[in-house]
Amino acid sequence: MRAIIQRVSQASVTVNNEITGSIKHGLLVLVGIEDADTAEDITKLSSKIVNLRIFNDEQGVMNLGIKDVHGDILLVSQFTLFADTRKGNRPSYIRASKPPVAIPMYEKMVATLSNDLGRKIETGIFGADMKVALVNDGPVTIFIDTRQS
Repeated sequence: MRAIIQRVSQASVTVNNEITGSIKHGLLVLVGIEDADTAEDITKLSSKIVNLRIFNDEQGVMNLGIKDVHGDILLVSQFTLFADTRKGNRPSYIRASKPPVAIPMYEKMVATLSNDLGRKIETGIFGADMKVALVNDGPVTIFIDTRQS
């Protein structure tokens, strides 16, 4: 499982000209799922996201987590995180899970992340053509691959 985590001052997802998820101060998380991912990957990634200390404390040091700053989370599925660009110019997405596998995993990630955060998170719509808008705060952008961490 892979994730791009961006500290944002605001972020939203729009599908068919309707906002499906929107946050102010918090984290925009783009998540990619592959067939090899398990419930353990979800638990590991969710815990890492909720406990990352990437918000500034009073001294301006990144020492606070999302709970400390009462921030929100916007989770967006993104199969392109598993793009393979080693050959040619057209990426291959063979490692990205297809919907029958990915949708239940994504839904479990939403539930786990909500539980770990202690409140509902915002989301996009799995598989939809989404327009994601954000103001990256910092900028702070973190990449996590559960196979490498």
